[in-house]
Amino acid sequence: QLQLVESGGGLVQPGGSLRLSCAASRFTLNNYGIGWFRQAPGKEREGVSCITSRSGRINYAETVKGRFTISRDNANNTVYLQMNNLKPEDTAVYYCAADRRPSRGARCVMPITRSDYEYWGQGTQVTVSS
Repeated sequence: QLQLVESGGGLVQPGGSLRLSCAASRFTLNNYGIGWFRQAPGKEREGVSCITSRSGRINYAETVKGRFTISRDNANNTVYLQMNNLKPEDTAVYYCAADRRPSRGARCVMPITRSDYEYWGQGTQVTVSS
């Protein structure tokens, strides 16, 4: 079974940057559509970005468009979420998810939801605060 591991979260000041990583072992991530989600306390899990297998399509939620960039590093079997100009409202636990079914997740059709992805990581905390 595909196992995903997120890393790269932390505490950053407003306006700062972080790069989150989503890595997998034993399975090739380039064969899966990948989504990044976030969930703040008391709020629903929100899809922020997605990428299809082989990077054919990329999409972003309006709340992060122009600030976040999703990309693949196939040599390291990793998907990244580069987050720039971070705001306090970006504070959340960030999750990556993967799917290879004929789903909205695999096709990267926004808005993406939890049911669009089959495999999930454990999450990494991002806190934006001065």
